[in-house]
Amino acid sequence: MQSYATEAIKATTYGEKAFCKFLSANDTKPDQSHQAGIYIPKNSYSLLFDSPGVKGENKDRLSEIQWHYEDVFITESRFIYYGRGTRDEYRITRTPIFRPEFTGALFVLVKRAEHSYQAFVLNSDDDINDYLDSIGLSPLETNSLIEKKSITSNEKEEILIHNFIDELNELGIEFPDSCKMAKKAREINDRLHNQLNYSILNPDQCLIDWTNSEYNVFRAIEQSRYGKFLANGFPSVDEFINVANQVLNRRKSRAGKSLEHHLSALFDNNGVRYESQVITEGNKKPDFIFPSSNAYHNYSFPTNKLISLAAKTTCKDRWRQILNEADRLKNGYKYLCTLQQGISEKQMDEMKSEKVVLVVPKPYIKSFPQSKQSDIWTIEKFVSFVKETEM
Repeated sequence: MQSYATEAIKATTYGEKAFCKFLSANDTKPDQSHQAGIYIPKNSYSLLFDSPGVKGENKDRLSEIQWHYEDVFITESRFIYYGRGTRDEYRITRTPIFRPEFTGALFVLVKRAEHSYQAFVLNSDDDINDYLDSIGLSPLETNSLIEKKSITSNEKEEILIHNFIDELNELGIEFPDSCKMAKKAREINDRLHNQLNYSILNPDQCLIDWTNSEYNVFRAIEQSRYGKFLANGFPSVDEFINVANQVLNRRKSRAGKSLEHHLSALFDNNGVRYESQVITEGNKKPDFIFPSSNAYHNYSFPTNKLISLAAKTTCKDRWRQILNEADRLKNGYKYLCTLQQGISEKQMDEMKSEKVVLVVPKPYIKSFPQSKQSDIWTIEKFVSFVKETEM
């Protein structure tokens, strides 16, 4: 299937406005009524209308959307605000994506001009991550307009981040390693919100907040290091390509380790025994083994007391990679922590048949098919399960 990630990145960069979200089961289920469609949050009303909707009134308009996924084609779609009765929401109807396999895909909508839009449905982990990394977004920052403005509007956070950048400058460090950056992001977040026990009391929201903080830190460092090039231009095309590749490669590298670092901190704070990147059979490396490498390789240690957890920012395709990471657990349950928002019922059925249990931050469970939500574990539930197993 053709990839449209590059076109989506270009459209977002040069478009008038841009928005992205992970498609939920309610966005894609085929048995939709004529009033259903892709939900657009209130904070992004300006993508569809010049002014916000007024409760007690409905309004709508037609716009041309050029779609990019399996092919390129055009629809005349309808933007609607429902403000009557109990409804108070924005939708895009007359769309072609009422297909369950698009659940969890990244939907990107770009306004090119009045009544002229481009839409992209990125339905693979590679395309989703390429888009988010290139635009500089966390998966947690979707479901809103893509702002083309300063790194962060939180003045206190800016001060703490810039103090960190000053420390790096004094030490002659261009970019800190991913572990140090994740740690500093947690420190900044905890200082801002006085959340010393937050990782114990509410690990699900804590993971979201830590991840958001790290993206703010990372982008501020990027701006500090590369802002002069953006302001002054590049001496040559080769220099531009070299810098662009450095930026993108660093984004991909950091994103790949971020979730693992924050989970480690959560486990440490909750008194959970674990080891990360344990070498099992054939040089395979699960992200986490509970309680330890020694326990895993000690065949007198009960197998039912061993747990493995994989950490993947997105997992529409990559979940199958975890199936054979630990031979001792191949017939048992495998746990997968992800920041993915939404996966199709078919994929979840495949996971269940392979004994893969999804672990996601609690606020994201609602983006999965309703019939499958009870199969998903929260971060808090997983931590409690490990604690009980280790007793």
